[in-house]
Amino acid sequence: MADLKNEFPIDLSRTKVPGVDKKFNLSNPEERKEYFQAKVGPEIEVLKKYFESNTFIAYWLGKKSSGKGTYSKLMMEIFGKDKIEHLSIGDITREVHKEITTDESKKQELIEYLEKHYRGFISAEEALERFINKTQDKLLPTEFILTLVKREIDRKDKKTLFIDGFPRNLDQVSYALYFRDLANYRDDADIFIGIDIPESVIDERMKSRVVCPKCNTPRSLKLFATKNAGYDENEKSFYLKCDGDECDGARMIAKEGDSAGIESIRERLDLDDKLIDKVFSLHGVPKVLLRNSIPVDIAVDLIDDYEITPEYTYKLNDEGKVQIGEKPWVFQDNEGKEANSLQAPAATISLIRQLAKILA
Repeated sequence: MADLKNEFPIDLSRTKVPGVDKKFNLSNPEERKEYFQAKVGPEIEVLKKYFESNTFIAYWLGKKSSGKGTYSKLMMEIFGKDKIEHLSIGDITREVHKEITTDESKKQELIEYLEKHYRGFISAEEALERFINKTQDKLLPTEFILTLVKREIDRKDKKTLFIDGFPRNLDQVSYALYFRDLANYRDDADIFIGIDIPESVIDERMKSRVVCPKCNTPRSLKLFATKNAGYDENEKSFYLKCDGDECDGARMIAKEGDSAGIESIRERLDLDDKLIDKVFSLHGVPKVLLRNSIPVDIAVDLIDDYEITPEYTYKLNDEGKVQIGEKPWVFQDNEGKEANSLQAPAATISLIRQLAKILA
C-alpha cells in the first residue's frame, strides 16, 4: 500500500473524546447507539442532515476480510436502511445466477433488461452464456457485471450506496470514475474508502469468520462476537447467534474456504495493494482511509481500552449456558511491531468523521 502517512496521519484514528469516560459494550446494539452519539454525535447530525436530501456512492477498497461488509452494516445501523444500501457485487452476481438457472421467467426478464441496457464488445447473448456456464477461460466483461449492478440499483429506492467488490482490478478503476453516471446518480459525490489492515489480522479473521444466513452480517468467533452464543453437542463446538432484529438469533456459519487462511488468497492480496495505490493516486475524487490497527506503544493515547479488539473465549457454565469471556489481543503488524486491532465500531468513528468533513 502506498505511503499515506502525510495525507492521512494516524491521529485520524483517534477515538478518545474528553469527558466521555463510560466503557461501552460494543457488541450490544443499544450500547453501540449510545457510543456513537457520545463519540461522534455532531458528525452524525451533519450526515443525517446531508441524507435528508442527498446521497453518495462509496467504493470500498480493502483486502478480503478487511471489514467492508461490517462497516457497511454499522453505517446502516446508525443512519437507517432507508438511507444506506450495501451492494456486494459478489452477492448480486451469485443471486442473479441462482435466479436465472432455476427460473426461466427470471432469465427472460434479465434478457429483456440486457437488450435495453447492456453495451459491450461481445454480444449480450455471449456474455450471458459465459455467465450461466461460468466459463473460467473466458472472463465476463466488466460492462456485463455493471449492467447487473445497475439492474439491482434500478429495483430499489435511491439511497447512499456502499459498493463492495468494485473496482475489482486495475482495469476497472476507470469504470468506477463514471459509475455514478451509469447508475443515474450523476450529481452525487463519489468517494473511495481504503482500509489499511495487517495481514495477520486478515489471517485470523478468515479462519474465524462466520456470517448470518438470513441477513449476511459477518462476525468473528474469535475477534468480533455477538451478544449470545450457543453450543453444538454433536460437533462439540461453540457458535454465534446473530443480533439482527429480524434474524431471531439465527446460527451464524463459516464461509467455505476461509479455514485455509491468508495464503489461499496471496495473489489477490498483492493485487489489492496495487489497486489501492492506483486509486489513492487519483486526483479530483475524495478519499477516506481507515486504519484497523494501532501500535501498542501509542494506542493508549489514541483509543480507549474497550475499543481494542479482544480475543473472545467461550465456556459452558453449570447450567449449560454459554458464557462469553474476552482477553486483550496483541499481534505482530506488517512491520513486526506489536499492535492492537480496533474493533469495527471504533474504526467507524474515523469513517464518520472523514465523511462528515468531505460532505459538510
